[in-house]
Amino acid sequence: MKTIYILVASLLIFASSCKEHSTEVTTNDVMNTKSADGSSNSALPDMKFEEETHDFGRITQGEKVAFAFRFKNTGSSNLIVSSAHGSCGCTIPEYPKKPILPGEEGVIDVVFASEGKSGIVEKSVTIVTNCEPSTKIIYIKANIIVPTSANASELPTAH
Repeated sequence: MKTIYILVASLLIFASSCKEHSTEVTTNDVMNTKSADGSSNSALPDMKFEEETHDFGRITQGEKVAFAFRFKNTGSSNLIVSSAHGSCGCTIPEYPKKPILPGEEGVIDVVFASEGKSGIVEKSVTIVTNCEPSTKIIYIKANIIVPTSANASELPTAH
């Protein structure tokens, strides 16, 4: 009886591991492997940004600002962005979900919320791709000015 339970459990594990998952991205898009001698088994994508650091300059505390980091796939195969994460919750990136074909351009949109921040701030966004190396970091900077009571009196009031 114990053998039957083990057999049934093994079959269930085997059957659940064999489910087919469909995806638009092919294995060749994601897997860019190199051989032991360093030569490439396939042509790699290459992510080139117009600018990797954007300085918003002086902004007022509480302001939300955004910037579009433009890039181009200068490689020979599809570029896949699998994730993009800000260094804190105040930095929110949005990245393309579809492959970027060779020669095509894409955008990583970054929104920065300055609430509760002051002074010179630098934040980063880490992007994970199928390029070599697989991670790329872009940066935003700002000099966040805290409104003083004198400045606050100049602001319009709601009636």
